[in-house]
Amino acid sequence: MALVIQTISAVLIACTMGLVIAWRLALVMIAVQPLIIVCFYARRVLLKSMSKKSIHAQAESSKLAAEAVSNLRTITAFSSQERILHLFEQSQDGPRKESIRQSWFAGLGLGTSMSLMTCTWALDFWYGGRLMAEHHISAKELFQTFMILVSTGRVIADAGSMTTDLAKGADAVASVFAVLDRETEIDPDNPQGYKPEKLKGEVDIRGVDFAYPSRQDVVIFKGFTLSIQPGKSTALVGQSGSGKSTIIGLIERFYDPIRGSVKIDGRDIKAYNLRALRRHIGLVSQEPTLFAGTIRENIVYGTETASEAEIEDAARSANAHDFISNLKDGYDTWCGERGVQLSGGQKQRIAIARAILKNPTILLLDEATSALDSQSEKVVQEALDRVMIGRTSVVVAHRLSTIQNCDLITVLEKGTVVEKGTHASLMAKGLSGTYFSLVNLQQGGNQQDATVEAT
Repeated sequence: MALVIQTISAVLIACTMGLVIAWRLALVMIAVQPLIIVCFYARRVLLKSMSKKSIHAQAESSKLAAEAVSNLRTITAFSSQERILHLFEQSQDGPRKESIRQSWFAGLGLGTSMSLMTCTWALDFWYGGRLMAEHHISAKELFQTFMILVSTGRVIADAGSMTTDLAKGADAVASVFAVLDRETEIDPDNPQGYKPEKLKGEVDIRGVDFAYPSRQDVVIFKGFTLSIQPGKSTALVGQSGSGKSTIIGLIERFYDPIRGSVKIDGRDIKAYNLRALRRHIGLVSQEPTLFAGTIRENIVYGTETASEAEIEDAARSANAHDFISNLKDGYDTWCGERGVQLSGGQKQRIAIARAILKNPTILLLDEATSALDSQSEKVVQEALDRVMIGRTSVVVAHRLSTIQNCDLITVLEKGTVVEKGTHASLMAKGLSGTYFSLVNLQQGGNQQDATVEAT
C-alpha cells in the first residue's frame, strides 16, 4: 500500500509541478517518459534476474561443497579428496557457461537501456535549450522540470519492478487470512464444554470407526470397542499398525472418530471443554518434546503453579533428581533446542517428571522406553511403575517385558482386540495365544542378541 500511494502521489505531483513550471518542456518529457521508465525497469529486472540465475547455477556446487565439509572425516578416511575436487570442478562448468551467457545479455540489455536514456536526456536538453533561446523558460526552470520528471521515471520503474513481489505478498496475505478464518472441527476451548474439577479416569471406547484424515482410504478401526477401568493400568500390545497409538490419539482427542464414541467418566469426550479435560491427562511419548529452556522450565511446563519442593519431588519420583543435581547448573541447566544437550534417557525422565508434577488422573505412555538402552530403560521403567500406582494408565509398548505387571493386557491385531487378560492368564494359553507368540518371539530375539554380545 505504501509503494502504491508513493508512486501515484509522486506521478501526480511531478506532472503538475512540471506543467506549472515549464509546460512546453514538460509535455515533451512526459511524452518520452515511457522510454525512461522502460530503461530503468529493464536495468532493475536484468540485474535481479542475473543474481537469481547465478545463485541457481551455483546451487549444485554449493551443495557439493557443503556436503564435503560436513562429511570431512569420511572423505579423509577413504582418501577421496582428489575425487571431490574433480566433481567440484565439473559442477562449475555449468555456472561458468551460464555466467558468460548472462554477461552477453547484461551487456546488450544494460548498454541499450543506458544509451536510450542518454538519448532522451539529450532530447530534453536540446528542446529545453531551444525554449531558453526563444526566452520561453529560464535555465532554473529547465533544470527544475528535468530533475522532477526524470526522478519520477525512476520511482515508477522501481514500483514496476516490484510487481512480482506485490503479487507474492498479496498471495501470502490471502493465505494468512484463510488460516485465520478457518473454523477448526475440534474447538479446544469451547465455552459451553464441561470443565471437570476431578476425574475418576474411566475410559470407554464404543463402536468406533476411524481413519486418519490424511489417509481416508486406510481404515484403522471398524466397530472398535475397549473399556479401560479407573485406577488400573491397561497395556496395549500388538504389531506395528495395529492401532495402539491411535487409541492414545483418540483419548487425547487429537482426532474425532468417524462413528461411535469415546467416553471419559460416562460423558462423551466431545461434551468436555478440551483444555480443561487435558489438564487431567498426562502424556509421555516415545520422543519426548523438550523446549529450549532450563530443566526446571521443562518440568513445570503445563503446570500452573509449582514450588521448588514439588519440582524436586517429581524429579525424584522420575529417577531424575540425581543426574540433575550432578549437572553444573542443576535445575537451571539449559536443555538446548529439542533437548539436544541431554541424552535420550535423561530427556525421557524429565518428561516423566513433567507428567508426575501435573498429577494427571489419566496417564498415557506411548512407547515411553522403546528408544532407550537397557540401563536407561530399567531406570525409566522403575519411575513409570511408581507413577502408575493408583491412577488410570494406558501403556503402549513393543518391549513386552515392560508391561508384565499391568492389571490388564489387551492384544490388538489389525484394529481389533484378539486377547485380553493378565500376563499370567495370557501366557497360560500356550502356543495358541497371540500374546504367548509375541513374548516367545521377543525372548528368542533377546537370547540371540545376548549370544552375539557374548561372542
